[in-house]
Amino acid sequence: MEKPGYFLLRTTTWIIQLFPLRLTYLFADLLFILGYHVIRYRRSVVKENLANSFPEKTQKERELIAKKFYKHFSDSFVETLYFDRISAREGKNCVKFLNLELLNEYLDQGRQVLTFFGHYNNWEWFCNLPLYTTYRTYAVYKKLKNNNFERFYLNLRSRFGAIPLERAATFRQLVNDHQKGIPSMSAILFDQTPRAYEIHHWVTFLNQDTPVVLGAEKIAQKLDTVVLFLFSRKTKRGHYEADFQLVTDHAGACSKFEIIDKCTSMLEQQIIENPEFWLWSHKRWKHKRESVVETV
Repeated sequence: MEKPGYFLLRTTTWIIQLFPLRLTYLFADLLFILGYHVIRYRRSVVKENLANSFPEKTQKERELIAKKFYKHFSDSFVETLYFDRISAREGKNCVKFLNLELLNEYLDQGRQVLTFFGHYNNWEWFCNLPLYTTYRTYAVYKKLKNNNFERFYLNLRSRFGAIPLERAATFRQLVNDHQKGIPSMSAILFDQTPRAYEIHHWVTFLNQDTPVVLGAEKIAQKLDTVVLFLFSRKTKRGHYEADFQLVTDHAGACSKFEIIDKCTSMLEQQIIENPEFWLWSHKRWKHKRESVVETV
């Protein structure tokens, strides 16, 4: 099924790219109808996640959030495929970074910066950052099992100069850069679900016990990097704004779990303000604390 699925993806991408972005949203509207009303893609997962995250809301309120989520999810899918062939001019306008001076202040000092962000808004479009900066930019990723899909996403993320960096190779690469005096910014999706044997810390996130991945925090502390959080907002279809918020400028001085706890809290606040833009179809809470043996 690997090659047929990839062929379908490339064919869909080719069709979408025949039209201007504003017209491709007609396809997104069709996807919403199919995904939400017909196929009912992961409707039970979304329903359960919202019920557990917002028990204080009525069922009607949660259903409205779910419907808005599926509309945004359809937009994001189409936007991501369109990004594969988007021009540099369009690419620079799709996400506007409002306070690059904060990022550049540390890069100008020769520091290494780790930027944490979640599966919120269209995270793939944040790979347009190299259009705004001349410094080395890494897009840290988790290797996919499907080689064809991985190749597609690696090409997409490197579209404007971002360097895809496999998660397991991140520490080694940043150590090498540090030794050579090369400043860089590494973008890290930190709201992934860890494997059961990797769980060493839990937080209360969206009203639930939630295990977190600690690899990025460990790298930040070992290398004493700057840590930023990327806050984003959707201004309208096809347009996003993002700004960097300082978590710490000396990760090595932070206590254990301090960075991940703070970033999780910042993401949670962003989700609470506009919940429809987070990835609710993700099985974020498949591990239960009582069934996992936690080690330190």
